[in-house]
Amino acid sequence: MISVNQTTFNQEVLESPYPVLVNFWAPWCGLCLMLNPILNKIQSEWQGQLKIVSINADQNLSLANSYRLRNLPTLLLINRGEIIHRLEGFQSREELYNSMNSVMLNLMPESA
Repeated sequence: MISVNQTTFNQEVLESPYPVLVNFWAPWCGLCLMLNPILNKIQSEWQGQLKIVSINADQNLSLANSYRLRNLPTLLLINRGEIIHRLEGFQSREELYNSMNSVMLNLMPESA
């Protein structure tokens, strides 16, 4: 996972040719830390079609405020600069995994 901040956000996220899953987290957030294995699994399954980046919300308050974060972790799927899916308050890793796979399958053009 690439760590992104205010300086690199536009290049890594908004200008990315691929959809980007932005993981807003904080070091004090236990649930945030538990997400890393499932995010790594999603990244490996969608390699070459999805980029996953992490943003420490505490160190990047203006980004956190601009995306109106209410709680952590918050995951935003951004494609061509637009939020196409927002995940907050999910109950389990399986729910996150299934939700992301569903969104990605709908986003990707059918294979030939």
